[in-house]
Amino acid sequence: MIKLCGFALSNYYNKVKFVLLEHGIAFEEVAVLPSQDEALLAHSPLGKVPYLQTEDGDLCESQCIVEYLAARFPDKAIFSADPWEAAKEREMIMFVDVHLELTARNLYKEAFFGGTVSDATKGRVEKLLAHHIAGFKRLAKFGPYLRGERFSVADTAGYVSLPLVGMATQTIYGRDFLLDAGVDWKSYVKAINARPAAQRVTEDRKAYIAASRPA
Repeated sequence: MIKLCGFALSNYYNKVKFVLLEHGIAFEEVAVLPSQDEALLAHSPLGKVPYLQTEDGDLCESQCIVEYLAARFPDKAIFSADPWEAAKEREMIMFVDVHLELTARNLYKEAFFGGTVSDATKGRVEKLLAHHIAGFKRLAKFGPYLRGERFSVADTAGYVSLPLVGMATQTIYGRDFLLDAGVDWKSYVKAINARPAAQRVTEDRKAYIAASRPA
């Protein structure tokens, strides 16, 4: 049995979970928080989540996990059978994960966790996101899915990460950079949320948040 280790607040954990649920791959969830404890570092070298436990060993980094699942379960057709379309799906995931989410992640300390981000960081992130969102718009089709009329693995990344980019920029700068650029991520997320796998991911995330609130 594959074990998915992490916690339901992590968008990258939820990206992998979405793939597993969407394609009917049996797995067990194991609650793990990121840390620098030696016990965790033995499984995840940087102490991050998610990581996957398999009969062959541990595997970290969400996209590496998705690629492993696609190779291990070829009958599930996680990526398109067409080589070009599969490459475009990977390209879209790279844009969402790296150019958008990981750039916006520099704001999360203040946007979501009560900390403070320097003005220099805010200025740098603002410029980068403006550039990266413009590039993303040239690729994304929203027809209603990122690659057009057909749901694809790229949407598992878009679903869990685009809201964070929008909410973080709204909190830090007083405006949602995605919505301002014409990227209607709210309608997009609503469309994806019609899928049972997406509903399960969202319900589990909300349940985790509710359980984490002080009594």
